[in-house]
Amino acid sequence: MQIIIPDEQAMEDFGGRLASVLRPGDVVYLSGELGAGKTTLVRGAARRLGYQGRVTSPTFTIMNIYQTNPPIYHFDFYRLENNDLEDLGLGDYLEKDGIAFIEWPCLTGELPDQALHIQIELVDDDYERERRVLVSASGMEYDARLKELKKVVDTGDR
Repeated sequence: MQIIIPDEQAMEDFGGRLASVLRPGDVVYLSGELGAGKTTLVRGAARRLGYQGRVTSPTFTIMNIYQTNPPIYHFDFYRLENNDLEDLGLGDYLEKDGIAFIEWPCLTGELPDQALHIQIELVDDDYERERRVLVSASGMEYDARLKELKKVVDTGDR
């Protein structure tokens, strides 16, 4: 699935729509360069699930937990060293009844194969322009989530 996101508010709205189809235990991989809108998407998901506090990138803290229903575990592996992932106890969080959003999943090989994958791309390498968002799934459960998402997101395809 591909959609064009025109601005920051639309990215947040997309995150909210995404949250509406996610279930406890789901994993979402977020890829895209710095400043592409990954944390903005998570902010929209957190708002949809009732979180009113500040949503920030966990670039330096590695993980933020948002007390929503279900809870959101927001990871950012940008500054992570290979052995840090084991120390983090990631598996413990992925086995809980929360939703895991993982930024920079490409920087580790220790992640579940089945997940929803979201790639956010700048259009014409311009931070002031819209974003192209590509959503794909690996695994039957996530194929179902992708089908649900297509029902609640306008992809522009008619």
